[in-house]
Amino acid sequence: MADTDQASSRFERLAFPLGVSLTTRILMVNLIPLLVLAGSLFFLDSYRRQLLDERFKLARIEAQITAEALAGATVERQEALLSQIGREQRMRLRMYDASGTLIADSFTLDEPSFAFDDPVAEPLVEDLARWTDNAVNIVVGAPSPPDYVEPADTMADNWPELARVRQQGLSQIELRRAPDGTPVINAAAPVGVNGASLLTTRNAVDITQAVRSARTSLMTIILLALAVSTILSLYLANTIIEPLRRLVQSTQRVRLGRERDIEVPRMQERRDEIGLLARAVSDMTATLRQRIDAVETFAADVAHEIKNPLASLRSATESLPKVEDPDLRAQLVDVAAHDVRRIDRLVTEISEASRIDAELSRATFEPVDLCALFTNVVARKEDRGEASGSSIEVRCPSERATVMGVPIRLERIAENLLDNAISFSPDGGRILVEIRHSEGRVQASVCDEGPGIPENEREKVFRRFHSHRPDAETFGDHSGLGLAIGRTIAEAHDGSLSVDDDGGELGGACLVLELPAA
Repeated sequence: MADTDQASSRFERLAFPLGVSLTTRILMVNLIPLLVLAGSLFFLDSYRRQLLDERFKLARIEAQITAEALAGATVERQEALLSQIGREQRMRLRMYDASGTLIADSFTLDEPSFAFDDPVAEPLVEDLARWTDNAVNIVVGAPSPPDYVEPADTMADNWPELARVRQQGLSQIELRRAPDGTPVINAAAPVGVNGASLLTTRNAVDITQAVRSARTSLMTIILLALAVSTILSLYLANTIIEPLRRLVQSTQRVRLGRERDIEVPRMQERRDEIGLLARAVSDMTATLRQRIDAVETFAADVAHEIKNPLASLRSATESLPKVEDPDLRAQLVDVAAHDVRRIDRLVTEISEASRIDAELSRATFEPVDLCALFTNVVARKEDRGEASGSSIEVRCPSERATVMGVPIRLERIAENLLDNAISFSPDGGRILVEIRHSEGRVQASVCDEGPGIPENEREKVFRRFHSHRPDAETFGDHSGLGLAIGRTIAEAHDGSLSVDDDGGELGGACLVLELPAA
């Protein structure tokens, strides 16, 4: 488990700097996939290259077919074909003789079928589109074709593709760039066997438009997704971070301790992990306050309880040197010894009461048979003569009454309950210990024939240093912590210690210990 937590912590430090807020983290997590999607814009260059490759093949085929049609035709027929094909295919066709002299041009035979756009006269939107095209080409490392420039001389050798055709006799393709950045495809092919050649020129504006259209559609989708993701991220951050911020502010005010009435919001309307956290923090804060209040009350009670025997001891020791009467001096020595024993008993009980919670929080529970435990405690008391003449009966159920707990601490509860019953039992009275099962729990009741516990005293007897004792008992023989310690131990075992309202069959006091069955 510790290795898993450490690995998770290392991953978190690698994924996000520790100083980054949760809002930023949520935004980053939701935006990273969109940024990756945005990177796909650059892969549109492969789409553009594919379109160009297809257009190169088409231009080569068109040039070859046109050259075949022109070969052997009359001059009039050649001019008619050049004019018709240029007009219908929106191309410029030029034919050269064997010496490389231009003999026919579709743009002079007929109206030009296309014209390059002037980037200066185009709107700002087109400038932005060209800037985007250039930026993408730079990022993806696309080769930049040379600018399309009409040579001043009309001879064929001024076109590299025509020069290669005249030398090699094979069709050639050349890519150039128009002034507006659109591709210009030149295809050259030999015409017949007399050395004539053909040059076709096409401004493939549609390729640029197709790439830009795809890029615009993708950008639109990305921007919409970005807007929706941002809104949802902020909403998610608000539903998570704002409650956490409220919890932090409340816990800080509780920590400072300046406002005792501050309450940690429980967020009852939320059924998610934030709501569970809020209620857990609220319960934890309430428990801590109770612990703090209990410690403060306990400290005050301890000071009060120890102060009384200390005052008596001080009075006895101060009076002792002044008293000459041996009998009175003996009485003062008895008082001092009694006070010392009382202080020692108080310190021992207080020490145990203060460390019970800490010890039980670290203890390992084990199966304990309550019937065997009470039987052993009763046997020890009878062997030591601590029953004070009382008859103690232990009734056990037919099946084992097993609970999970710390044996020595459960024995302490049994000792305290039996001591209490013995103290209030009349001479020769009966004490009944009855153990039974009840709805998945085990109950152990200790009842006596004493005067019982008045209804208004039934909770007070579990308070620390409660001083209601039998009249015949010597003052100071009990610390008043026995039942309080017993209830603390019972609650630490997820159980309870209380007074039975009906008093049991003996008619006196009846204290009931209830623990979960193992």
